[in-house]
Amino acid sequence: MSDKRSSGYWYSADRTRRGVAVLNALRDYRAAEAAMRRRTRSAMKMGETDLLAIRYLLKREGEGRSVSPKDLAAHLGISSASTTVLIDRLVRSGHVERRPHPTDRRALVIAPTIASDDEVRATLGEMHRRMIEVAEGLDSEEAVVVLDFLDSMRDAVDSVQDAAGEEAPAAQVTAIDAARSATGS
Repeated sequence: MSDKRSSGYWYSADRTRRGVAVLNALRDYRAAEAAMRRRTRSAMKMGETDLLAIRYLLKREGEGRSVSPKDLAAHLGISSASTTVLIDRLVRSGHVERRPHPTDRRALVIAPTIASDDEVRATLGEMHRRMIEVAEGLDSEEAVVVLDFLDSMRDAVDSVQDAAGEEAPAAQVTAIDAARSATGS
């Protein structure tokens, strides 16, 4: 691995060359993913929070779970007032709808529209297909190595303390955990 560019890190190049190359590759991937998210937001004419909300609603709907405005606010880490503004905006754009709660007549649930699901699939479908092809190209041992690495990196990032010296809460069940169970490791 001969990465001739500047590492961007302050580590000794001799001792950690491979590690720095891996961190640079992660940085490059994150930059490419951030650029893809900007393109997606632009194509869908949405802000970051809007797109995160749609993604969460589609995921929960796929799991057969209802989402209340309170659930959405908690997931996004925004206030109830901001959630109301967000939902109003997504209803106006035709991406979500308010529906009666299935068991509580006083409550509402928020659900993505079919058009929203179709738009996300049309915008992201080809990219997701290419990403799946890359991931499926890994044999089972390679997949385990990648999952272990990403799990360890997540733990390293999650263990960073905030300004008050408190550690970030540990991630709950993640996509890495789900993938690990799919590979049988």
